[in-house]
Amino acid sequence: MVSEVKTVSGRGIPLVGNDIDTDRIIPARYLKAVTFDGLGEGAFIDDRKALNGEHPFDQSQYQGANILIVNRNFGCGSSREHAPQAIAKWGIQALIGESFAEIFFGNCVAMGIPCVTADAANVKQLQELVAANPQADVIVNLETLQVQIGDRTTPVFIGEGTRSTFISGTWDACGQLVANADQVRATATKLPYVSWGNLAAS
Repeated sequence: MVSEVKTVSGRGIPLVGNDIDTDRIIPARYLKAVTFDGLGEGAFIDDRKALNGEHPFDQSQYQGANILIVNRNFGCGSSREHAPQAIAKWGIQALIGESFAEIFFGNCVAMGIPCVTADAANVKQLQELVAANPQADVIVNLETLQVQIGDRTTPVFIGEGTRSTFISGTWDACGQLVANADQVRATATKLPYVSWGNLAAS
């Protein structure tokens, strides 16, 4: 199973504001969902209602965008996995921001969604570029650690360990287990405290 993420390309959507927490990304009332299906409709739902159609997730020029450009400390607050799931179900495949809350960042990585960072001035310029031309091509390149929007190339950062897991495809822990199921079974048979037959039966 190959799950390499080397580049993400598409169109951008700017979301201006610091400390946007997970309760704003997806309100707590959505946590009763048994699956993550349909969470995209609830992404930023309260903010969107308050802005009466003026939230970027409702504006026509950003429909179909897949790269979210945010500011500082995005995804803070509760550790709910529903937040990155809601963003992903809406269609976001990568994020660019000044900084991300640690647990939110980890949840995104586990889903194959890279979150790269840049300084405040560069993030602001990227948001302004997308706002001025919502149809502009946006490319997040994890190999060169650059974001390109039109003629502008901006350096971005992601930790080397995380970057290498995306590029090699090893970010997908579940996929790795499935792909190596035979080795998992072989190892289990050698462990004195594991009876694979009993586990399989259960």
